[in-house]
Amino acid sequence: MTTNNDKLANELAKAEEAIAELETKVAFQEHTIDALNEALAHQQIQIDKMQFQLRHVIDKVKGMEPSNIAKMSEETPPPHY
Repeated sequence: MTTNNDKLANELAKAEEAIAELETKVAFQEHTIDALNEALAHQQIQIDKMQFQLRHVIDKVKGMEPSNIAKMSEETPPPHY
């Protein structure tokens, strides 16, 4: 009878170890998910700022006076042509 009890106790100990290991893995995964979520939120804030800055730069470029330098198509050819 003790063999049966020993067997059951051994199986119970293995099950408890497996449960403890799974709990550890779940805790680690929860921590990782929280860290990734925080990083993602920070990146979204950075993207929003950069989009705002890009819009500002585009508006500034559109509002600039045309350059006094002629385009290549408007340049007169050199005298040797």
